[in-house]
Amino acid sequence: MTPEEDRDDRHRDGAAGSLLLDDQLCFALYAAQRAVTAAYRPLLDDLGLTYPQYLVLLVLWERGETSVKELARALRLDYGTVSPLLKRLEGAGLVRRERAANDERSVLVACTGRGEELRERAARVPGALLTTTGLGAQEVARLREALWQLTERADAASDRP
Repeated sequence: MTPEEDRDDRHRDGAAGSLLLDDQLCFALYAAQRAVTAAYRPLLDDLGLTYPQYLVLLVLWERGETSVKELARALRLDYGTVSPLLKRLEGAGLVRRERAANDERSVLVACTGRGEELRERAARVPGALLTTTGLGAQEVARLREALWQLTERADAASDRP
């Protein structure tokens, strides 16, 4: 029996209680996330962006001006993680931050003209990633749906007492 066949047999025999690294769902997700982020890197390097900065801009391009609190919620990040990202994007001239006129506690963030111009160049990134990975649109849709379902279930489980 080859090592691959042995591993496949172990997977079929009930990975739910396994402590093998390759049997862990969390590790498969972690490895996939790292690989996808690495595939994005050359595409985003051309834009002068990191992957987290790209995600911030995606939200702003979709929603327009928004509060930092709403931005953090959309990205599923805490304020302390979003704030340094915004500072770097602001330093690059891609976003602007300002206090809300009606609530001094709230900070609003929006793309600058330069940030909006970058949107046109970024429009090629999703298609280029599909080409790079060899995934088809239907396969991406199935994967995305399964991952969002997993996210909902894990969120619900983490909210339990």
